[in-house]
Amino acid sequence: SRGAGIGGGNDEREQTLNQLLVEMDGIKENSGILIMAATNRTDVLDPALLRPGRFDRTITVGLPDIKEREAILKLHANGKRIASNINFAMVARRTPGFSGAQLENVINEASLLSVRENTGVITIEQIDEAIDRVIAGPAKKSRTISEKENIAVAYHEAGHAVVGIKIKGGNKVQKITIIPRGKAGGYNLMMPDEEKYNRSKSELLAIITSFMGGRVAEAIIYGADNVSTGASDDIAKATNIARKMVTEWGLSDLGPIKYEEDSSNPFLGRDYMKNSSFSSKVGQEIDEQIRKIILTAEKKAHEIITENRQLLELIKDALIIKETIVAEEIEYIEKHMELPPEITNTKKELKNEYSEEDFNELFNEVAGQKQIQEDKYKATLNSELKKHNIEDNSSNNHSEDSNDTKNLDEDSNKKDNQ
Repeated sequence: SRGAGIGGGNDEREQTLNQLLVEMDGIKENSGILIMAATNRTDVLDPALLRPGRFDRTITVGLPDIKEREAILKLHANGKRIASNINFAMVARRTPGFSGAQLENVINEASLLSVRENTGVITIEQIDEAIDRVIAGPAKKSRTISEKENIAVAYHEAGHAVVGIKIKGGNKVQKITIIPRGKAGGYNLMMPDEEKYNRSKSELLAIITSFMGGRVAEAIIYGADNVSTGASDDIAKATNIARKMVTEWGLSDLGPIKYEEDSSNPFLGRDYMKNSSFSSKVGQEIDEQIRKIILTAEKKAHEIITENRQLLELIKDALIIKETIVAEEIEYIEKHMELPPEITNTKKELKNEYSEEDFNELFNEVAGQKQIQEDKYKATLNSELKKHNIEDNSSNNHSEDSNDTKNLDEDSNKKDNQ
């Protein structure tokens, strides 16, 4: 692939590559020199570098598993003043998909927070905040959000949570917040019950359905025409998984065929020479399969949320009152179908602070108007399903078991409302 460059910038890269090859080939046998290199982009390496006698042995260093994350956290916490109640095994469970550098960043962020807050030791609350910062950036406390938008964000995040709680094969909801971080207005932290490197088809569909939960909740409450742009990141992640299901993992009606081949040449620029390995007709079929997966997931999310409207409203109320709720509070709400006592007491205090009209806008359903919006959205969704020949019972596939598996991005562990 040498000599493929275009323009002077690539000439320099080729000269560097050629000189490296000369130096490697010039080392005589038994010279006692061992050449090692590290990269996280093996896909852009020139094949000449990987031929026998050069970099022909590859050692793959993947992301750490739960035990390795615990050990890395303890290593970076060594020498720092840590509160006695911190369980690093639990912190490791909260950080699936984190690299060693990200785990180091968590401890360093927590250490900085302890200094700013003058607590003397690093607390579990500071570690939780540090994890949130690594995932979504620092909280934007100065960002001005109207009360109306805040309620919409709460419904959006509650929608993700309800689907995550109720769907079979979904990730467990660990934390929900409507505090803005980075570009996100809020986010859900969802994690699998156990460390997994492969996912079944039904689990993938459950994850996609969870991604659609926020958008669906907005559509149910405000109508399909009033859905916000907050679901853009959810749609991107859901589409990415659906596309891989169709083109890479053979988990669609098109069968176990890999449709996308990377024919790019990195020395011509990323994706400059990438060509499709299939016809335009097959491309249309792929798009149709992706659309079918997404629409079916949206329908399933709609069914779950409409069947659990009370749970949606309770989680929304809890977020409006407290802004951030954790697993124990979420489990209490689901089990008792009421707000935890502490949040209930805060709600009573708010009732005394707000006018009756403002309080009702925050916490009471305008049932008739919301039902009208829900009926309109349901009609729109059913029209889309019919147009693409998706049967009403197709959403049942989300609860069916499947033995087909694949590798999954860690991005599926969190749902962002951008």
